[in-house]
Amino acid sequence: MHSQKKIFDLSALNWRVAGFVPHEWELQNSMEIGAAPAAEIPSVPAPVPGSVQQALRNAGLLPDWNLGLNARLCEWVESRHWIYETQLPDAWFARGPGAAYRLRCLGLDYAGVVRLNGQAVGTFANSLMPHVFDLGSAVRPANNILQVIFECPPRWLGQFGYTSRMREPKPRFNYFWDWTSRLVQTGIWDGITLEVAASATLAGMWVQSNYDPAAGQGALRVSGNWHGEAAAGQVRVSLEDTAGAVVRQEEVAATAFRDGTLAWDGLAVAPWWPNGQGDQPLYTVRTTLLGVDGGVLDEDVRQVGFKQVEWRPNPGAPAAADPWLCVINGQPLFLQGVNWTPIRPNFADLTVADYRQRLETYKELGVNLLRVWGGGFLEPEHFFRQCDELGLLVWQEFPLSSSGVDNWPPEDAAFITGFAEIARQYVERCRHHACLLMWCGGNELQGTLDGGKQGCGKPIGLDHPLMRRLQALVAELDPGRRFMETSSSGPRFMAKAAEFGQGLHWDVHGPWKPEGTLAEWAAYWEQDDALFRSETGAPGASPLDILERYRGDGDPWPPAHANPLWRRAPWWVESDRFQAEHDGRAPVDLAEYVAWSQARQAEALVMAARACKQRFPRCGGFLVWMGHDSFPCMANTAIIDFEGRPKPAALRLAAEVFRLSF
Repeated sequence: MHSQKKIFDLSALNWRVAGFVPHEWELQNSMEIGAAPAAEIPSVPAPVPGSVQQALRNAGLLPDWNLGLNARLCEWVESRHWIYETQLPDAWFARGPGAAYRLRCLGLDYAGVVRLNGQAVGTFANSLMPHVFDLGSAVRPANNILQVIFECPPRWLGQFGYTSRMREPKPRFNYFWDWTSRLVQTGIWDGITLEVAASATLAGMWVQSNYDPAAGQGALRVSGNWHGEAAAGQVRVSLEDTAGAVVRQEEVAATAFRDGTLAWDGLAVAPWWPNGQGDQPLYTVRTTLLGVDGGVLDEDVRQVGFKQVEWRPNPGAPAAADPWLCVINGQPLFLQGVNWTPIRPNFADLTVADYRQRLETYKELGVNLLRVWGGGFLEPEHFFRQCDELGLLVWQEFPLSSSGVDNWPPEDAAFITGFAEIARQYVERCRHHACLLMWCGGNELQGTLDGGKQGCGKPIGLDHPLMRRLQALVAELDPGRRFMETSSSGPRFMAKAAEFGQGLHWDVHGPWKPEGTLAEWAAYWEQDDALFRSETGAPGASPLDILERYRGDGDPWPPAHANPLWRRAPWWVESDRFQAEHDGRAPVDLAEYVAWSQARQAEALVMAARACKQRFPRCGGFLVWMGHDSFPCMANTAIIDFEGRPKPAALRLAAEVFRLSF
């Protein structure tokens, strides 16, 4: 009887990492870093997944980059090559002749080579895609030494520059954004496993669920492929409820499964609802590949929920406008939530608990939608599973973002082909999740109102060849799911008061702070005609204990542009506004400024969010920029602080807007 393939988790092994002057490791006779005399940074223990930076900090070789201006002292790490190394257990290679050994790496940041026993088995140069390496002839009977070697990352992909020149597939935000310092991660940032198979295996699995609220029934579509030398007999597909009971099960010939789609309708299932609208029942789709003798060859397990999504025109909207009224299971829903940015610049070091803390906080606040911003990366599988469980819808962007000088994505065929492969992986990995609401081409991709490609004002559309390619890809791989070219979208990037009433504001971004008094801010929102607000913010200082805990050698007093701690993000320093509201006097101390700043942020956001929700369904939703702090900034627009605690703005939004109906 054929045996099921085995999957071994390499994160449980003992890993070490060593640093080298670029390429010097290639001159070493010894292939093991423990015996390499030329290692500039001798090997230290390395958590996997994990970043080089965290391994060095654990070893006392880097300071805490969260303190003061210490992040500047960590930038030298980018100028070295780093070798991760571990020994694979001999028992993993006991499957005999004909076995296939594949190393599957879900996230390698950013470029380098993989070696087994000193032999190169493959290269990689993409942080945003998984990599699979056939270990093949490099395997030996015992003492197999695996190395993952990282070369120097690109020098600059940060917030400012030219989107048209941003071609390297690596997350941009950790080069610097106005809410985080530069900490350019290197390392193994997601799961890494060894797959051992001596038989056929499943591939290309596609699972799509839907729900008919009128009939109270679900629908499921399952298709896939298999490959390998061993003959496959049957494919068994089962749908199981949360208790493990089988809702429906069917076996088909493996050849028939490969050539068609298994379609089930009329399923007796309960609907999945967003947070605040109902429960989130989840089901398991188990696809099992059986050999001709009935033995299990491979198995694919996915979590699904059953929901229906419609997008309807907002009442009173221009006839040509995009629809921004979201209807879930027949019920119109005001989409309220936050823009999700990475929790930390060194995201390789995050735990499931780090995600759980923030996601549960958003659920408790009444959030029902997270817009996963395009300057980051595809969050791990457990992020989507937790969103499924908590009822948090996900607006997922592909990894493109604005750059200030120009915000226009590359148009050449080579870039489009490469980027489409990244997008394909995004869709194939996430499309089965109940939480997934829509796809978006990227953040703030735009040109000028007169059609120029350098500047801002007019979001890009399907006239851009990359957007046409992405639209077609989503239609092929995830039919029925919405795709938007960029956010914001429509005739205008931002909504200016002078243009209210002209039908120009569909999905808009901004403003990100009240430039004048709160009375002027309120007047702006009273006139608002936007169909959707996917980014609106207001700055607020971090809590006093955060400012003190992470000050390092600096002094957070006074809160002024001249203070180096505040100058890292000068947009959010509002000492002039404080004085304008206090007859020209400066704050007495830091505590007074923090209290004022946080209260002003809370009032500004409540005003804006309430005005939008009161216009529902003419306005379809409101998303705060941004959700949580990724770095202990003195101030920014986050409503959850660096340690995951709600600021006053978050608590007031929950109590006065998100948990209420208008």
